[in-house]
Amino acid sequence: MGTDAILTIAGVSKTYADGTKALEPVDLQINRGEIFALLGPNGAGKTTLISIVCGIVTPSSGTITVDGHDALTDYKQARRKVGLVPQELSTDAFESVLATVTFSRRLFGRSGHSGYIEQVLRDLSLWDKRHSKIMELSGGMKRRVLIAKALSHEPDILFLDEPTAGVDVNLRRDMWKLVHRLRAGGTTIILTTHYIEEAEEMADRVGVIAGGKLLLVEEKAALMQKLGKRELKLALVTPMDAVPDALAEWKPTLEDEGHTLRYVFDARAEDTGVPALLRAVEAEGVAFKDLETRKSSLEDIFVDLVGAKG
Repeated sequence: MGTDAILTIAGVSKTYADGTKALEPVDLQINRGEIFALLGPNGAGKTTLISIVCGIVTPSSGTITVDGHDALTDYKQARRKVGLVPQELSTDAFESVLATVTFSRRLFGRSGHSGYIEQVLRDLSLWDKRHSKIMELSGGMKRRVLIAKALSHEPDILFLDEPTAGVDVNLRRDMWKLVHRLRAGGTTIILTTHYIEEAEEMADRVGVIAGGKLLLVEEKAALMQKLGKRELKLALVTPMDAVPDALAEWKPTLEDEGHTLRYVFDARAEDTGVPALLRAVEAEGVAFKDLETRKSSLEDIFVDLVGAKG
C-alpha cells in the first residue's frame, strides 16, 4: 500500500432524518494516482458516499480529508481538488458547450481563457460542437459535456458516478481512453459501477459495497487470486441420485438433476485434489463424457460476497 493517500475517509456514515441508514461507517484511503472502483448493486450506497466526499450530502458522522484539506471545515479548498461527473444529465440547455465548460472553470477561481479547455473538449470529441447549445446535443454528447465540466478546473481527483450506464459502446471506449490518459497525467480516479467488467477492466483496487456497507477493499489482482476458485465439472453418462461414498472426501456436488458432478478447488494449492478425484471416479466406474474447468471471475466473487451478506 502506498502511504501517499490523496483522500482519507474515516468513520463516514449517513442516516437520514426518517431513520434510513444509507451508509454504515466507512473507512477508506485512496492513493494518489490510482483508479479505484466502488462496485455494488443499485441502491448500495455508492452515490451517497461520493456525494458526501463531494460536499453535496452532509455526513452523519466521520471526517474526510482531501489532499490535506478537511472537506467539512475547509470546504472550498477541498472541493477545488475534486471533479464530479454525476449520473443525471442536468445542464443549462440554452448555453453553448464552450460557455458551460468555461463557466464551470471560473466557478473554481480559474481564469476563463485557457488552452486547457480546448484540450479537454478535443479529448472528448466536443471541440467541433463547442458553439452548439446543449439542448441540441445527443445524450452521449451531453454526457461528454458533463465530463468536460468536471475536468474544467483541473481537479486532482475525478469521481465518475456510473460513468457508462446507458452509454453506447463508442463513448464507453472513449471514456476509458480518457480515464487512462488522465491517470497518466497524475489524476486520481474513483468510479462507481455495477458493471463488473468495468471494475475488472479498469481498476487497480476494487471496493465492494452492498446495503450501505463497504464489504471489502482489495487490490484487484489479489481479490481475483484470493477468491479465485476454480471448478471442475464432469458431464456424466448416467445421472446419479447421490454422490458415491468413495468420492465423499472431495465434497463434490451434483447439479443439473444429477447429470453433472461439480468439484470446487483452489487453483493455487499444491494439491488441488483433481488427479486423485479423477482416479477415484474411474475406480468407482463412473463414466463421464466431458470435463471442463473454469476460473472464478470477479462476477462470481461479487455474487458470493453480496449473497453471503443477504
